[in-house]
Amino acid sequence: MSERRPAASTLDGVVLLHGISRTARSFRRMELALRAAGFATLNLDYDSRRKPLDALAEDIHSSLDRFAQSLDGSVHVVCHSMGGLLARVYLARHRPARLGRVVMLGTPNGGSEIADRLKNLAAYRAYFGPAGQQLVTRRDAATSALLPPIDYSTGIIAGNRSVYPITSIGLPRPHDGRVSVANTRLDGMADHIVIRTSHPWLVRNAEAIAQTIAFLQDGKFSTNRQVD
Repeated sequence: MSERRPAASTLDGVVLLHGISRTARSFRRMELALRAAGFATLNLDYDSRRKPLDALAEDIHSSLDRFAQSLDGSVHVVCHSMGGLLARVYLARHRPARLGRVVMLGTPNGGSEIADRLKNLAAYRAYFGPAGQQLVTRRDAATSALLPPIDYSTGIIAGNRSVYPITSIGLPRPHDGRVSVANTRLDGMADHIVIRTSHPWLVRNAEAIAQTIAFLQDGKFSTNRQVD
């Protein structure tokens, strides 16, 4: 009888950070897959529409630090959309001693052209709050200072399909309906992949989930990829 080898990531954990106006429930399918792969998980809810990124980073610190301290191995971060920017702010301020890898799904690292278009509308400002103003492509000095260059292993997954035929008009192609593929890229990233899905479904897409696990385990995406 052959012996089943334990998952290499058994002692590691993953923090999940959802996007703006979403909740931890959006990451439930990803969370279950990560647990099945042998990772401990911390799927955080945070007030994405009520505070700016720097305040949100402080809000999540106690929970994230407690989780990191409970692990025998590394703590990784998987984040969707604005959650990736929050991760960058957090890691610049409170980097865990045993930081592992980071996977960003549809994160507007170069800003969102949709935010550029809507930032001055009262309805947008009221709904998306202070952090929504920090999603623009032309960042002020204060916001730029919150997002210094990365020096940790980061894999980025972008989508190239849209379920927003009207609001995504004018976005540079290819895009996922909210963020252009070009603006998901980040200097210093370890790997980048584009898959056939839209912005809200990146967290639930089977290929995105499989590629996330591959990067956390190996530091690179699987060569069996849909689109690159």
